[in-house]
Amino acid sequence: MNLSLSNKNLLGINSLGRIGKLLLWKQIHLRHFDGFVVNCGREVGKSFDDLIQTIENDSNYGSIHKFLYGMVGKNAEIKILDREKQILSIDGLPIKVLHSARDPKDINWLNEGVKIVVDCTGSFLDPTQATEAGKPCLRGHLDSGALKVIASAPFKIKGTATMPEDAKTMIFGINHLEYDPTKHHIISAASCTTTGLAHMMKPLMENKLTSRIVTASMSTIHASTNTQSILDNVPKAGATDLRKSRSMINNIILSSTGAAKALELVIPAVKKIGFMADSVRIPTNTVSLINLNVTFYTKLDELGEPLINRKLINEVYANAAKGAQKDLLVYSERQNVSADIAGTIAAVTLEAHETHTRTGFISFPPEALALQGVKTDKELGMPVTHAKIFGWYDNELGSYVHCLSMLTNYIADNS
Repeated sequence: MNLSLSNKNLLGINSLGRIGKLLLWKQIHLRHFDGFVVNCGREVGKSFDDLIQTIENDSNYGSIHKFLYGMVGKNAEIKILDREKQILSIDGLPIKVLHSARDPKDINWLNEGVKIVVDCTGSFLDPTQATEAGKPCLRGHLDSGALKVIASAPFKIKGTATMPEDAKTMIFGINHLEYDPTKHHIISAASCTTTGLAHMMKPLMENKLTSRIVTASMSTIHASTNTQSILDNVPKAGATDLRKSRSMINNIILSSTGAAKALELVIPAVKKIGFMADSVRIPTNTVSLINLNVTFYTKLDELGEPLINRKLINEVYANAAKGAQKDLLVYSERQNVSADIAGTIAAVTLEAHETHTRTGFISFPPEALALQGVKTDKELGMPVTHAKIFGWYDNELGSYVHCLSMLTNYIADNS
């Protein structure tokens, strides 16, 4: 059985890791594609049944049956269509599983009838690498017949190379409308943190009062990922961060994140802001929290009260949640904990209950003003408002895979 003969609109997924499997679940639910071709790159277990069990169950979210039908007791219909060729179906959607190729250029998407591929390996992230260099690379998917490839992680360009014209970072609901099918062939869906952060920054940047930002920083209190060690181990040769080798189940671990740099790619206006970002890994299984700190230039009203305050900031988010970012940004005045957010499909859930602001003055002495060409013998003050804003996001199935799926469907429909 050749899957491509019976289905014209197929999605290719490279890797059945955390994001790959959950993307398959989400796309089965959405039924936007007629079928799927999944490349594992190796054998799984001892039989095809072992692979099906891997697809069927998840420690964080339960079974695919509960994902698709809740707790009503109904199960998804899983059938083996061709055991030898490893083709199954879930709720009538065929899924062909490939095992032989680990290098994207060897997968032969053309033969499988696949035009859109989502690479979920996390291993091929440099859009400047070419297959002629002899190493497996993201561009190999195009060489093997795919028309578009979407990486489920931020680009990582090695050396001093610049971003190719056919590559672009996109987040659904932020800049996906900039997609040009004649130009963009390699797309990064950024990261889970950048996705949540972008949806928190967008309303602030688009509001006249809150768009004048002095500086901003972010810390993500992030759930564990497979890049961390379960138990302490010996760092690899040349390792610069020894904490990555420490046990994720026993520690709070300071880490780095490229969210600030990636944010500039989807909201270019952020480049004018001094933005810092870091990550604190904690021993939970999923759902993370953005702690966004923003300092605004502000003005005072006739009573001397700042125009930017807690009420205004929450109104900005409440309006965005009802407007352009509806269903992608959720405004919540509830007192949430991380378990309440698991599976939530919004890119970010604003914890409005915890929004806080404080206004003060930056003082400029006469000598500092003189350097700017201002002549005065008085010290001048400028009012600024500092805000702490919190946003939840499910860094796996809910927030990230949902936005990745929406982006994938948009690219498929407009290519």
